[in-house]
Parts: sequence; structure tokens; C-alpha cells
Amino acid sequence: MPRVVRRERLVPNIHLLEVEAPEIARKCRPGQFVMVMPDARGERIPLTIADWDRDRGTVVSVFMAVGTTTRKLALLEAGDTVPIFAGPLGLPSEIGSVGTVLCAGGCFGIAAIHPLARAFKAAGNRVIVLVDVKAHYLLYWRDKLESVADELIVSSRDGLTGDTDYVPRHVRDILGRGRIDRVVAVGCTYLMSSIAEATRPSGVKTVVSLNPIMVDGTGMCGACRVTVDGRTKFACVDGPDFDGHLVDWVELYARRRSYFDDEIRSLCAWEEERFP
Repeated sequence: MPRVVRRERLVPNIHLLEVEAPEIARKCRPGQFVMVMPDARGERIPLTIADWDRDRGTVVSVFMAVGTTTRKLALLEAGDTVPIFAGPLGLPSEIGSVGTVLCAGGCFGIAAIHPLARAFKAAGNRVIVLVDVKAHYLLYWRDKLESVADELIVSSRDGLTGDTDYVPRHVRDILGRGRIDRVVAVGCTYLMSSIAEATRPSGVKTVVSLNPIMVDGTGMCGACRVTVDGRTKFACVDGPDFDGHLVDWVELYARRRSYFDDEIRSLCAWEEERFP
């Protein structure tokens, strides 16, 4: 079974998971994801690929510990194995020479935008990276992002790292000061939808990496269906990247809340097993 090389808490509630998976490491590209199962009784969940090392044969994902499965992942240690680590899945992000690219991310998306920013920079673009954190101590990978960005902007609620303005206002300010040819956003649904709305008046192409509920990751279950431009799409095989101006965000919010009560019950039951 795939072996965990490293599991590290980057900041409170955000963890890095590095798994030995040579075949995936050889093939993965920016924007793709892996399906991970923490143990034989767990569920399969998608994690965006944040980095990889083809020589070492390892793949890195960064996640937030919020539910039962991610909390199980947060307890793994180097040397542990996981029954399922499948990928790379999803369509790679469209990378090309487009001009100036704004890559925005928050939470786990701070790591997920790293390979995108790196690829856009390698393709000859000017890259601006915008990250959103609730407090300065939740910022991670700053050095990695600075190494691939022409400019790094931090939006922090406490004002100790960067400005206190929310991301949509930063996006509008960036659009107002010069030409932006592409916007790429990765993070929670609210972050991506708010960025899409901030760029809508300008018409700048805005790509979002959707994260709906997903079961198998290969298009068979239909759980990850989303409506884009009035048509049903599956995030796992048609995405995860979509035009943010065409996504039915209201529907996506509703679908993401579908199993909220079940997720709470699952977490409570698991906690009771651990601490009877």
C-alpha cells in the first residue's frame, strides 16, 4: 500500500501529507487531484496535488482537518500506509503564455495555487499571487510562493501580515491598477465565488477549481455534478477547473450542505470510539 513519507502540521488545522507514489508523481500536472482513503473503514476524499517530486516519487497534498476523514489523515505518521491513494485525476489546468496571471488562494488553496503559479511563471507569464488568511499565524509556504511570484499580496484579518481588506476588494484593486489576463482561484467555495463576482464586471477570464462532494473521482457516481453554463458537468472528469462566471454557485452551495448533519454524526461517533 502507498506509504506516508511525511505528515506535518503547517499551521493550526492545516496539514501536509506526502505519500510515496512514483507512478502518480511521474504523471501529475498542475490542477489535478488524488483520491485518498485514510483507513479500511474510511471514505475516499479528493485532495488537490500541491507539489510532487518525480525523482523521489512522492506526491504532496495539503488539507484542512474538519471532518472525520481529514482528522484521520491528520493522525498519520511517517511509515504509515493508506489503502487508497489514486491519481492523478481530473483534467490538468490550462497553462499557457497569456500575459499577467493573478493566482488567488486561501486555506488549503494557498498550497494548491503553488504548482499553478510555478507553471504560469515557467510559461513566461507575470504572476501575481494573492493569499487570504484569517490571521498572520495561518500563513504558510510564503517562501515557496515568493519564489515563483513576481508579486505576493497577503490579505490578513488581523493586519499583522499584509492588509485587512477581504480578497474581493484586493482583486478589484489589482484589476484597477493594470491589465490582468487570467485569474485563477483555489480555496473554499465562498472564496472562489466571491472572486468570480469581483472579476465579472471586467470580463477577465476567471478559472476556479471546484470541490463538490466526490465519491469515486472517475465519473461513475455522479456525486460531484455541478451546473456550468446551464449544463450538468462532473467535477472529477470535466474539471475540476471551470469558468467561475458560468458556475451555478447557489446550487453548489446547496449541494455541499447536503450531508452536513451526517458529517457531524460521523465525527461524533468517531470521537466516541476514540474517547469512550
